[in-house]
Amino acid sequence: MDHVDKQILFYLQNQARISMTELGKCVGLSQPAVTERVRRLEEKGIIEEYRTIISSEKIGKKAAAYILFRTRDCHAFLDFCRSSPDVVECYRISGEHNYLLKVITDSTRSLEQFGNQCDKYGTYTILIVMSSPIDHKFLIPALEEANVLTELE
Repeated sequence: MDHVDKQILFYLQNQARISMTELGKCVGLSQPAVTERVRRLEEKGIIEEYRTIISSEKIGKKAAAYILFRTRDCHAFLDFCRSSPDVVECYRISGEHNYLLKVITDSTRSLEQFGNQCDKYGTYTILIVMSSPIDHKFLIPALEEANVLTELE
């Protein structure tokens, strides 16, 4: 992966719907050349997928929590997590707990009900999200933006 590929990734992570023509202008390549580079980044698995970020609050999901979970029956617990629409992320972790879940529901009462459903799988600690001062960070850091813009001038 060269510097131009990193520039492409920088622009795509900020706006995945950018046209190949516009992306080409941003990185100094023709539309066919930038399209080919994006295709190669996809084939190599560097670009895994494109997603839309939906505001959970605006669709009625106002309560978010992280749950540290300890279980002895990992298979049953994971089946439960996969089938639950409230579980939006699940990580296998080291340490005192087996899993870290991100759960989003419509209310704290629903979070409590989710916890009640978890009781049969093990023990857990629910950490309710109060706010998200850093909601999302890009993998290609903003510092590169200055380098990208300088090189394009």
